[in-house]
Amino acid sequence: MAFYGASDPHDEIPGIGQYDDFHTIDWQRDIARDRMRHRYIVKKRQDSLWDLLKGAHDAWSGWLCVLFVGIAAGFVAGMIDIGASWMSDLKHGICPQAFWFNREQCCWPTKQSVFEEGNCSTWKTWPEIMGMARNGTSAYIISYFWFILWALMFAALSASLVRMFAPYACGSGIPEIKTILSGFIIRGYLGKWTLLIKSVGLMLSVSAGLTLGKEGPMVHIASCIGNIFSHMFPKYGRNEAKKREILSAAAAAGVSVAFGAPIGGVLFSLEEVSYYFPLKTLWRSFFCALIAAFVLRSLTPFGNEHSVLFFVEYNKPWIFFELIPFVFLGIMGGVIGTIFIKANLWWCRYRKFSKLGQYPVAEVLVVTLVTGILCFPNPFTRMNMNELIYLLFSQCSPGDNTNPLCDYKRMNITNGATSSIEVTEPGPGVYHAIILLLLAFVFKLALAVFTFGMKVPAGLFIPSLLLGSIMGRIVGIGVERFAYSYPNIWLFTGECVNGKNLITPGLYAMVGAAATLGGVTRMTVSLVVIMFELTGGVGYIVPLMAAAMASKWVGDALGRQGIYDAHIALNGYPFLDSKEEFAHTTLAADVMQPKRNETLNVITQDSMTVDDIETLLKETEHNGYPVVVSKENQYLVGFVLRRDLNLAIENAKRLIEGITGASIVLFTSAAPIQNLGPPPLKLKKILDMAPITVTDQTPMETVVDMFRKLGLRQTLVTHNGRLLGVITKKDVLRHVKQMDNEDPNTVLFN
Repeated sequence: MAFYGASDPHDEIPGIGQYDDFHTIDWQRDIARDRMRHRYIVKKRQDSLWDLLKGAHDAWSGWLCVLFVGIAAGFVAGMIDIGASWMSDLKHGICPQAFWFNREQCCWPTKQSVFEEGNCSTWKTWPEIMGMARNGTSAYIISYFWFILWALMFAALSASLVRMFAPYACGSGIPEIKTILSGFIIRGYLGKWTLLIKSVGLMLSVSAGLTLGKEGPMVHIASCIGNIFSHMFPKYGRNEAKKREILSAAAAAGVSVAFGAPIGGVLFSLEEVSYYFPLKTLWRSFFCALIAAFVLRSLTPFGNEHSVLFFVEYNKPWIFFELIPFVFLGIMGGVIGTIFIKANLWWCRYRKFSKLGQYPVAEVLVVTLVTGILCFPNPFTRMNMNELIYLLFSQCSPGDNTNPLCDYKRMNITNGATSSIEVTEPGPGVYHAIILLLLAFVFKLALAVFTFGMKVPAGLFIPSLLLGSIMGRIVGIGVERFAYSYPNIWLFTGECVNGKNLITPGLYAMVGAAATLGGVTRMTVSLVVIMFELTGGVGYIVPLMAAAMASKWVGDALGRQGIYDAHIALNGYPFLDSKEEFAHTTLAADVMQPKRNETLNVITQDSMTVDDIETLLKETEHNGYPVVVSKENQYLVGFVLRRDLNLAIENAKRLIEGITGASIVLFTSAAPIQNLGPPPLKLKKILDMAPITVTDQTPMETVVDMFRKLGLRQTLVTHNGRLLGVITKKDVLRHVKQMDNEDPNTVLFN
């Protein structure tokens, strides 16, 4: 049973089966090791009660692990939400009776809305703290100054923490999580320091008022929690392929707590981030997302009775004609998404290859200063982005005088002889609000381009939703105005029966938000589910589906990659996208290394000494070596990894007497011919006897499929049973780039 090690997993050489930093894992090898370990546990179960208990613990350790991950993710998300909302309000003022209250809690007895600042006597703005009036020119200047000062302090602290303690805590983290889940090792990316600094830095960067969201970083934070808890269970901690199952569930919990959308989280993990997603992982992700949402609900950071971020109640059905503006919003979402991706990539590339990349904290401070100066004068951009999205989603109730978007004149017009219809005409306040919203749209789009990719924790969901909801609300007001001007047109016949105004601009904001987020990330199914979980608007699934689909089609037509895939390519991570087709007619012989006239580095099964192998390891940098019968007779015996060879030789020199540089290394079980030299070193237990092989005439589309579906790290190429060469994942990625007329040298890692 010498398959990837001894029959008893405890006989293994320490460190065998682990991987070096920035290397790809071998899914087949890890899954085979786990099956062997499982068979060993099942066999031992009959021996004693203790072994039976160990077997039971092994069976439910996966559920236990995701339970812990869900609880911890919900708790951390609650803390981040509460901290960020308190610090965001600190820019405007403070609650003198209880400084730990944010504005909403401070003004709880008066129940005033976002726009009514004057009603709340318990909340003090900074001019009032300094003994001035709440309104007036000097008060405005003081408020402006404090707003920018707090923003700069928060941003500087966030960027400095990231720079000093955890450089991996910057950005959204989703491109890296996708790469890690596809089987890549980035040590420290999911560590405890990254978790701590990302959580604190996220609160600070959101509070600084930068154009970023906390949803992407929540997925990274939850994945860090998943990684830390997986080390408590050796079944997951020591096996990289098994660990990915826990990380997929953790990613689902991350979206679940970011939006209060557990089912959307599971679908997001399945559609967007996970690479290998068996049914067992689906159930565990569902359970993990459920527990995380439940824990978050018990902390209620969203402050309303619902566990969702932007709860809205639309009581009017949409009419068939409205599908035209909904699809238009989808098309616009795809266009805006593509513009954003292209501009952001251009800026990130510039940052990466210019001197700007050497001054990350200065860049953050400049962007924060510009954001503060541009955003304070406009009441829509001064408020928190979540509050603005909620405002754009909500519908106007009669007598709502505080929201400038609700400045409507109400009147009755007669429809024929019998019925009269109450309609609302947009007043001057609405047109003024539209101008402010258009300015907000331009500023936020420009600022988002420069913000995403800076060295602070920064997500992309909320800015995308905001841009879309501004666009949607304006289109909605336009459609509403059209319906007001032509109420008796054939489009509306039969719809005006109940004498109510038809069009809900808030619904257009919701559809626009979904369209833009879809255009940026290219999500479809999970996007629609997240949107209706986010708002509670289950009756509007069809408009959301129409917009999401139109947005994806337009986005794919204008540019192939979503923002996450584009950032994976920019960073050169070895990610083989399972969604893309390989349509070229090349063969394995064209891609394999070495090429026809170069020599192939191999190890023979019974004729090389320890010195020979150490020289080979020094002179070459390959991650593994094929083992053949002899130099003349290159028939394949197996494959051995560089790391395993190094560990085994060091271990043998330390523990086995008589092993010297002249000892013959044996990869066979046959007894060696006795000679007078030192004792041989037997390394058959580290040899992979069943490496995946293809012939030199195998089409590359089959090879690419094997790498994708089996999660291979390398495959050996043979001709009539004789070894010709090796194809690694890096070779495949470079070949795909070359065939697509891109630079193959952008693939940096193995």
